[in-house]
Amino acid sequence: MLKFEATPALSISPEKVCFIAAKAREFDAKDIATDFGESSNATDDGMRSVLEDMPDDPVVQELRSYINALSLDEQIDLVTLVWLGRGDGELSDWQELRAEAARAHNERTAQYLLGMPLLANHLEDALSAFGRSCEEFDMGRL
Repeated sequence: MLKFEATPALSISPEKVCFIAAKAREFDAKDIATDFGESSNATDDGMRSVLEDMPDDPVVQELRSYINALSLDEQIDLVTLVWLGRGDGELSDWQELRAEAARAHNERTAQYLLGMPLLANHLEDALSAFGRSCEEFDMGRL
């Protein structure tokens, strides 16, 4: 007899996950800050400063605020999705991964996730394990 395992229910909507992935891609496109000198301005420097990673970057601030505003369960699912997407387990391991994410949860979820290389890829890979894709959603309306 075949054993059917139901897909785990998520506390966080796929739309929210895709929004975070899209914003993480914006952040990942940035480069380290350069100093063109005091007399320099963005226009003269070919607008390169727009693509620099600054501590007060509005994309980072928006993403941090968005993640911090998520409920506890949504934050735990988000971390679990990242771990699933980076290969720390399979979909069948969801409950164990989620239990570990719940044990490890603290008030620095956004900081932890923003420091993670390939965050967007991990989230999208995890969603694909659930049979979902960010291509389903119009990120402009979120």
